[in-house]
Amino acid sequence: MVGGKNYSWKIPSSESDSLNKWAESSRFRVGDTLVWTYDPKKDSVLQVIKKDYETCNTSSPLVTYKDGNTKVKLDKSGPYYFISGADGHCEQGQKLITVVMSMRSHFMDISPAPSPVEFGGPAVAPTSTAGVNLRGSLGLIFGVLTGLILF
Repeated sequence: MVGGKNYSWKIPSSESDSLNKWAESSRFRVGDTLVWTYDPKKDSVLQVIKKDYETCNTSSPLVTYKDGNTKVKLDKSGPYYFISGADGHCEQGQKLITVVMSMRSHFMDISPAPSPVEFGGPAVAPTSTAGVNLRGSLGLIFGVLTGLILF
């Protein structure tokens, strides 16, 4: 639901009420669907290119939605630009950019576990195979725990 609630497709009352503030705190992935609810007699949603978003140009949208219950499936990664089709609304801040992450970038968010070299200190040769197995087990446990925390 765009804005996190029904009928949030409107001129924002302040910059902090902007739909872009909501979008910045949300994660969008390929396959997600954006849903707008609005009065179709008073407004519409226009999907536009970046230049038209920046200039609030409503004359050549990629797609026009006027049904009051608009659903847009995000089928590719990258930015999507939306503006209001009502006169003067875009200029007053009624617009939205969503950036859709690819599955690849989702996995890129996870940092690998640091190597033992990053912990500093001199390398110590093991005195027995039990030391090697214990050190290897501790490294594995640390890596798994770090992965769970970061994920």
